[in-house]
Amino acid sequence: MRILHDDAIPAREGGAWELKRDQHIRVVDVDGGAICDFVCFNLHKLKDRFSQARTKANQGKILLSVGDHLYTRDNNVLLTIAEDTYGIHDMEYGMCSAWVYENMGEAYDSLDEGFTIGGPLGYPSFGCYEVLQKALSLYPIEPENIPETLNIFQTLAFEMPEGTFRTQEGRSKPGDFIDFVARMDTLCAVSACPAAGRPLRIQVYEP
Repeated sequence: MRILHDDAIPAREGGAWELKRDQHIRVVDVDGGAICDFVCFNLHKLKDRFSQARTKANQGKILLSVGDHLYTRDNNVLLTIAEDTYGIHDMEYGMCSAWVYENMGEAYDSLDEGFTIGGPLGYPSFGCYEVLQKALSLYPIEPENIPETLNIFQTLAFEMPEGTFRTQEGRSKPGDFIDFVARMDTLCAVSACPAAGRPLRIQVYEP
């Protein structure tokens, strides 16, 4: 492969990368137990952006892995998962934010099952919403137009028939990764989620 970018993303930081069609982006969990909030856009039509709803409805699933596509609201395929050592990635949980941590407090903590919010860095004061705004600040994308994310390495426990869920400690191990191939020219951005407090590595390459 020809590596175009190989970037270390510290915990609670983020970044953005432009991919041409057929290029790959790989998200790597460096230390294990990370969460990556991942968004993507049609590079030439930024309003045509990742849709959790269409991605779920078009494929009849709420957890993604190899062979699954990331769709836009207009039902265009942005990316396809080419490789995945983790196995399931969530699309139910919403982005954390400064408002969540400031206003929900213990109520937010109660939604977790064996998950320590903040990880090794302690309770955060800002979330993925703020991290992604900063990562995308060079593009004409208003904060309200940042889509809900694909939650890479996120682990939820679902309770049926109640339809409830709780966050669990991530099962990803050091070196676990998910690899996407671009089906069109795509803008991708990530947040190394403050709730997990662990770093990521991002590689963009041509096979």
